[in-house]
Amino acid sequence: MSRFLIAIHRPHGYDASTLSETSAAADIDDLNDAMVLAGVRVFVGGLQPPSRSTSIRRQPDGTLSESAGHFLNSDEFVDGFWVLEVPSMEEALHWGRKAAQACRASVEVRPFY
Repeated sequence: MSRFLIAIHRPHGYDASTLSETSAAADIDDLNDAMVLAGVRVFVGGLQPPSRSTSIRRQPDGTLSESAGHFLNSDEFVDGFWVLEVPSMEEALHWGRKAAQACRASVEVRPFY
């Protein structure tokens, strides 16, 4: 068995409160139930928006600097994730496709070392 990350990507400006007003919230709940029933879900977590984050950067001289906001300059951010334990990348992709459908979002499926 191997562990995989399924990360949900959202565009900046996405309002998570709209999710609870759609059938997507029910679909995500159903997906979580299916993952638990299949015995593949290790951990799941939704994240606060990037505006609530603090980035810590290591400078070339070894010092650290902190700044409010997201770390990467990108048009998207990670909104939440699952950690799954499944036998193969194919199985992880199966759950990744389900996650993309339920969340109405793009996802990234990545194996752990």
